[in-house]
Amino acid sequence: MSAENPLNTWKTLSSELVYESAWIAVNKHQTINPAGKPAVYSVVNFKNLAIGILPLSEDGYTWLVGQWRYPLNAYSWEIPEGGGPLGEAPIETAVRELKEETGIVAQKFEEIMQLHLSNSATNEHAFVFLATDLTFEEAEPEETEDLIVKKVHINEAFDMVMKGEITDGISVAAIFKVKYLIDNGDLKLS
Repeated sequence: MSAENPLNTWKTLSSELVYESAWIAVNKHQTINPAGKPAVYSVVNFKNLAIGILPLSEDGYTWLVGQWRYPLNAYSWEIPEGGGPLGEAPIETAVRELKEETGIVAQKFEEIMQLHLSNSATNEHAFVFLATDLTFEEAEPEETEDLIVKKVHINEAFDMVMKGEITDGISVAAIFKVKYLIDNGDLKLS
C-alpha cells in the first residue's frame, strides 16, 4: 500500500505474511486509518490473474461451465474461467482456458473489461474476453475440474443472471456487457 499517492489516506506501519498457499498469500497490516486511528487491515493477495472468456457464436449462443465450487459449497454456472500466472499475458490464459474447459478454439479474442473482485479484501484482478469465430475440439479439463458444458443463447444466459441462477461476479459482468453490446447495436449477430 503506497503512501505516495495523495489520494491514499491510509498509512501502513508494518506488514506480516500470515498465510500462504499456491494460490494466495494473506498479509496482515498494522495501519493508521483515514480517521487517524490504529487499525488492522488484512489483504488476500492473489498469485494469479482471474481470466473470464465469453465465447459467442454468430447466432448468439454461448457456452457455460457448471461445476461444484468448494468455497461456496454450491454448484455454479459460469462462463469459462481460469487463473493466469502474473507474468503471462492474459490473452494467453484466455486461449488456453477456453480450450481446456470447453474444447472451443476461437480465432478472435477481444478484451471487453477488467474487474477488481472483492476489492475491500483482495487485490484480485480480472480480465474478461469476448471470443468469436469459433471452432470445436475436445475439452481438456484439469484434474480438479469436474465440468458440465452447456450451450445457451445469450438471452437465456442473461435470464439466468436475472433469476439468480448465475451469481459468479465475472460471469454476471461479462453476460451483462455482451447483452448490452448486442442490444445497443455495437455487437452484430447474424
